[in-house]
Amino acid sequence: MATEATHGAEMAEHGTDAGGLVFHPMDQFIVKPLFGDGAVGMFTITNVTLWMLIAILVITGLMVLGTSRRAVIPSRSQSVAEMAYGFIYKMVEDVTGKDGLVYFPYIMTLFMFIVISNFLGLIPMSFTTTSHFAVTVVLALCVFLTVTIIGFVKNGASFLSLFWVSSAPLALRPVLAIIEIISYFVRPVSHSIRLAGNVMAGHAVIKVFAGFAGLALISPLSIVAITAIYGLEVMVAFVQAYVFTILTCVYLKDALHPHH
Repeated sequence: MATEATHGAEMAEHGTDAGGLVFHPMDQFIVKPLFGDGAVGMFTITNVTLWMLIAILVITGLMVLGTSRRAVIPSRSQSVAEMAYGFIYKMVEDVTGKDGLVYFPYIMTLFMFIVISNFLGLIPMSFTTTSHFAVTVVLALCVFLTVTIIGFVKNGASFLSLFWVSSAPLALRPVLAIIEIISYFVRPVSHSIRLAGNVMAGHAVIKVFAGFAGLALISPLSIVAITAIYGLEVMVAFVQAYVFTILTCVYLKDALHPHH
């Protein structure tokens, strides 16, 4: 009995089973150092560092090098860069108004980093940086702090009127003010969890179906499911970047126009 228990523990440790099929869909999100096998510290160069750097290089190549030779008949890279620029510019203008266009470079940078990171994560054997809360929380906190600072700089103490619902009955205003304050400080939590959660969930599901691809009986169904989910993830990669960006614009609008 002791021998069997030890054998079972060893199989579990090495990811094997008597049935021959054990897979760990969350292993793809493990942060690992690029050099050596030591612990991951604050200044350790990891797979996250590598893929964030790749994302920056891709963005630079697309937006800078891809548009360095602008022409009346644009190249493919110029077309993509101009479409991205026009899309985000129109979003910022429509949501925040003309006043928000001064913050367009920051919002454009956010969108490009998130969408490129999401698409890079769809490459086999890559690492999806936006699946980690350590990345999305930093992005969300930067938006939260930036918007809050802008609100006070532009409006002073009157920025606090954002939490005072003057159109509500007077008796309800204190209660609504508490609710508004709580919802305001919950923004970075929902902002970050929405992005990381959706990206992580999709990649985990793909890994689960990929684990069944080795079984002859259900291998065709598994491949069809992987293809369908992969196509869905391509859409999710863009939609989540769009949602994160448009919410940033909405928060910025509140900071610029708290009385509306």
